[in-house]
Amino acid sequence: MTKATKSTSTREQKLAVLIPYVWLAAFFLVPFLIVLKISLSQTALAQPPYLPVFDLAAGLDGVKEFFAALSFENYSLIGSDPIYALSYLKSLEIALVSTAILLLIGFPLAHGMARAPRRAQALLFMLIVLPFWTSFLIRIYAWINILQREGLLNQALLALGIVETPPVWLATDTAVYIGIVYSYLPFMVLPIYAVLEKMDDTLIEAAADLGCRRWKAFWLVTLPLSAPGVLAGALLCFIPIVGEFVIPDLLGSSQTMMIGQTLWTEFFANKDWPVASAVAVVLLCLLVAPMLFYQQMRARDLEGGR
Repeated sequence: MTKATKSTSTREQKLAVLIPYVWLAAFFLVPFLIVLKISLSQTALAQPPYLPVFDLAAGLDGVKEFFAALSFENYSLIGSDPIYALSYLKSLEIALVSTAILLLIGFPLAHGMARAPRRAQALLFMLIVLPFWTSFLIRIYAWINILQREGLLNQALLALGIVETPPVWLATDTAVYIGIVYSYLPFMVLPIYAVLEKMDDTLIEAAADLGCRRWKAFWLVTLPLSAPGVLAGALLCFIPIVGEFVIPDLLGSSQTMMIGQTLWTEFFANKDWPVASAVAVVLLCLLVAPMLFYQQMRARDLEGGR
């Protein structure tokens, strides 16, 4: 290989590595910096509805005035007003409980899919992703019809004699959990299935040959090997559930005020962009913690594999 060929190959490799970073900078870092700047501004009856506005035409003095006008008042407001803390806590509570329910339902489904015959796996996979073929909003409105007082769920419960009077489902935390679990189940099942499907079946056979019972083999072999898929599925569900807006807004009540609803209220109802931006920045900081935890776990698994 000539020097020119090596140089071209090196340039192509650097470009291939650089493209994802450029993408992240353009579509994540720059928007985040804009939101961070707005969160340090003050609300104003103007367009845009905040001050100060960065103006390069004002020169160096304008830049100095711009940075001097920035403050952390919005973050102080978030810390002093209990409505924001309650919204964050409610979001974390619903996200944790929903993720736990999704894991309890999703793991057996993924395990069953991985152990099914090859021909059946394609059909089971399609059944899991089938809900994605319809609009998310339409699916949530369908649950409104199912969960309403005269809906299909109550009709079925009454017909089976399980209840005597139709219970209230809509505008409750239960309805929110049902909507979230239904909507996010594929995000839990598919990562776990991807890991279990690659697992070597001879490991279970070897454990059985050594006198290990099925439940013990599952606990000592299957569960540890499925940990990467479980972590990936938990993060894929937990992170978007924390910021969920549509499901609690349509299926929940005023008591189910998650941070996504609070953020929407500040942006569109109160027209308070700086406070809404501060809420979004704090939310992002909260969600960085599980991502860092996942990175550490992945790094530990890679080191163990070596």
